[in-house]
Amino acid sequence: MARPKVSNPKKAFVSIRMTSEERAEMEEMVEQSGFRTVSDYLRHLHRQAKETTDRGSGVESRDAYPADLAQTYHSTRLGAMLWGDSLGHLFNGADESSVDLIVTSPPFGLVRKKTYGNEDAHLYCDWFRPFAEGFRRVLKDSGSLVIDIGGAWKAGQPTRSLYHFELLLMLCEQYDFHLCQEHYWWNPSKLPTPAEWVNVRRVRVKDAVNCIWWLSPTPWPKASNRRVLAPYSASMRDLLKNGYQAKLRPSGHDISSKFGKDNGGSVPPNLLAVANTESNGAYQDYCRRHGYPIHPARFPEEVPEYFIRMLTDPEDLVLDPFAGSCVTGAVAEVLGRRWVCCELNEEYLHGAMGRFDPAPNALNRSKSVSYSIQPPCRVPVTEKDVPLVEHGGIKRDPKPRIAQDLRGEP
Repeated sequence: MARPKVSNPKKAFVSIRMTSEERAEMEEMVEQSGFRTVSDYLRHLHRQAKETTDRGSGVESRDAYPADLAQTYHSTRLGAMLWGDSLGHLFNGADESSVDLIVTSPPFGLVRKKTYGNEDAHLYCDWFRPFAEGFRRVLKDSGSLVIDIGGAWKAGQPTRSLYHFELLLMLCEQYDFHLCQEHYWWNPSKLPTPAEWVNVRRVRVKDAVNCIWWLSPTPWPKASNRRVLAPYSASMRDLLKNGYQAKLRPSGHDISSKFGKDNGGSVPPNLLAVANTESNGAYQDYCRRHGYPIHPARFPEEVPEYFIRMLTDPEDLVLDPFAGSCVTGAVAEVLGRRWVCCELNEEYLHGAMGRFDPAPNALNRSKSVSYSIQPPCRVPVTEKDVPLVEHGGIKRDPKPRIAQDLRGEP
């Protein structure tokens, strides 16, 4: 049977000169990528480049995400909760270059589905692209983008997905964000998960840290670490009291007499030690009282507080496009910042009202809590009695072996 005619036949030819090594590499990429021919592979690369250019124009996105995708659910003196798709707000509801800080915790790229709609790890970057474009549109040049994002384990094996690192690279390389500094949120109360690799096969340690990417359209966003000082340690207080003798450290650092100056507190590290243990606060009580679902992935208020204080001034505008239970909005309200929080799930906004009932109740400082990490390798162990797990734990050990088994005794 004759091949049917097409409206736009492929009549044009392109000749590419390349070395035999280059051709072999390209053919290997064609096979690995699942394309039938080099021509199909090159057309795919061209479409990708064209889509990137089209995204950069922003016209299609503005048409695709009208403002009414996100509607006002509740408003306060300084801010508003929006119910719906935040892309509508990013492309049409908000003014260009109007936001001073975006601080958010988007759905993580977990392999196992959660009730709040996380995205599969391998599709995460493609899913995130319109948000990245929207962030660039609404952020001021002096503003910041802060993303709290947890890691993911690959299905069925004790190895990590790279999706959150791929996201970081995409934001910097394709959307021209600058990585100002990476932070890490350590949750001291985190359970030893994943249990299969940590407790059962004993081939990994517990995963207790989230990455937090602090990015900006400029290398020089407005910021001040004087806004987020930590209390001095006992040893530093003693040093300030008794004085410090300037000297050269073994590392080669020349510590001057200015080191002994009292600046009111110490500059915190980029490790945020905040336990996420609240289970009986005003928000949870409100949800239980009204029968609303409690959001399962809340970040503690200290996380947005830290970045709001360090990166914004009163009356600045803070945006959380994945608001959940509106922690960011409640903190911003208490700190005197204007804010907008967008959430797709209306039930979570029902519960979020508890954070403003009858007034914003964030930033409870009735407890002063500090955390310490015990150094590893301090529990005595006889290594010959604790062998490494064979084959990296690819099979479960049906029964724990005891020392007699290891010595070959019955």
